[in-house]
This record gives sequence, C-alpha cells and structure tokens, in this order.
Amino acid sequence: MAMKLDQLRSFEAVARIGNFTRAADELFVAQPSLSRQIGALETELGTELFRRAPAGVTLTAAGEVLLPIARRMLGDARTAREQLDELAGLRRGRVRLGAPPTLCVSLVADVVAAYRAAHPGVELHITEGGSRFLVDALNEGALDLALVVARGAQPTAPATELIPLLSEELVVVSASGAEARGDSLQHQCTLAQLARMPQVAFSRSYDLRVATDAAFAAAGLTPTIAVEGAEMDAVLRFVERGIGVAVVPAMVVIDRPRLRSTRLVRPQLRRTVNLARRTDVGPSAAAAAMQQIVFETVDRLAAPGTDLAQRVTVASHP
Repeated sequence: MAMKLDQLRSFEAVARIGNFTRAADELFVAQPSLSRQIGALETELGTELFRRAPAGVTLTAAGEVLLPIARRMLGDARTAREQLDELAGLRRGRVRLGAPPTLCVSLVADVVAAYRAAHPGVELHITEGGSRFLVDALNEGALDLALVVARGAQPTAPATELIPLLSEELVVVSASGAEARGDSLQHQCTLAQLARMPQVAFSRSYDLRVATDAAFAAAGLTPTIAVEGAEMDAVLRFVERGIGVAVVPAMVVIDRPRLRSTRLVRPQLRRTVNLARRTDVGPSAAAAAMQQIVFETVDRLAAPGTDLAQRVTVASHP
C-alpha cells in the first residue's frame, strides 16, 4: 500500500470541510480530479472513507481511523520540508505553537515578542485551546510545540512528552482602585472569603474554571457569581471595571497596572505549566529555537527579585 501525500491532503481537506466542492476550491484543484484522488485512495485501502449524501459527506469508521494518521503524516512531511529549507539558517521557516488562553495573555506574548526579535523571517502560528485538544493536535502533527497546564493527571498521548516549565499560584485579582472603594481584599484571601465576593467566572470550557469549581465543591462552598461564561480578555476587563474579582494564574497580572493581585490561601491553588513536544519526530530548526526561547523567557520572568519570584517556581530544564 503506497498512499500518496496528494491523496492524503485531499482526504484531510474533504474530512475537515465535509464537502468535495469546497475542499477542491481550497486546494485549487478541479472537483473531478479531487474525486479521482479520493477514489484511488479508497481503492488502495479496499474500503470506503466517506458516506456521500446530497447535504455533504461524513467519515466512515475507516475514515475516522485514517484521519489522525493522515494528519500526522502530512505534518511530518511539512517538518521534513522545513528542516531542509532551514539548513541555511533561520532566515525562513514556520513554527506552530499551541497554548491555552490563560498563557496566551501572559507567557506566550513574551515568547512571541522575543522570537520575532531574534528570527523575524520565521512565520509564527498560534493556536488557542484546552490542554487535551492541544496535545491531540500535537500528536496529529498539526502543532510543532504546545504549552499545556496540568493539575493532577497529565494530558498525554503516544509519542508525546511533557517537560515541566514552572509551577504557578492561582491568585485573586481585583480592580487596582478597589481598596479605596472599601473592598475587603487584603494581602491574602481564603477560599471561604472568596466565595462570598462577587466573581467574574470564566467559561466552563476553561481548565481554570474546572479547577476553581472543584476547589469550591471540595470545601462545601458555593461561590457568588456576578458574571459567568466570559473569555479571558473579557474577564480581565470586567474585573478592571470593578464588576467583581476573578481567580487567575499569577503570570496574568504581569504589566497590568489596573489589576491588584491577592494571594489565595487555605487552600492554595497551583497549576503546572509544561512544554509538550513529539518524541518520534525531531524538531525543525525553527521549532528548536522556539523551545529554547520558551525556556529563557520562563527563567527571565520568574528570576529572583522579580514580582513573580514568590508565586512562580521554575523547573529545571533539559
């Protein structure tokens, strides 16, 4: 069996879009040509990959099995091309980095700025999502590297390893002018005190929301919710305007003078930030440089004497 990259590329596009015509438009090929590629692939495999219907196509059981394999093979082919392109140096290339929204507004912003300054010719693609989604995307070859968070069970997949970067406290943030308005937050806040304060709660799709809900439930507490279901940027803006407080990772407060950070105690909540990478495929030169800049940025942000040093513990890097 000799599956061709063009066949796999056509298969992945049809599977993702669910329509032969739109997939052909995306790939800049004629629809009959794309249909022949899919037909040839099905003949080679000896099974149908799609269920055809007037409204579109869906994957058969065989198609569901093939899709992650095809994405991984296409990702490996892209990596091979990029590595060959980069033999002359990091004048060009591409890095696809995934991270949760809570890291995109803190660590990732610093990483991207440092990388662009060092390697302006390399394209950067950032994907936001939950840790499980990012690990799956990495394993399928859709990402080169991912930053993922964990509390307890690690989100792992075959041929993927997690390198601990740091352990970070979750803190309570309020508007920086809240003290003048009589806010009860002092230098620290217990979970029981927090439960009585109006809170701006993240969408339930956030790992952070899952962790805080679990902590309240374990303590037999019911939080007071002022606003619920917001995304990261909206949560921070709502807090800045004094609508309520929010629980966020310590790094989120960097360079945000309109937010005041208060330590959360009894219990203290922490999370681990990891760098996820594939072990069965070597990184491209551009991805290897990104990995090094991630390590350097973490060390710089939580260096002794910085504001974060008391709330972030940096792990030993390889």
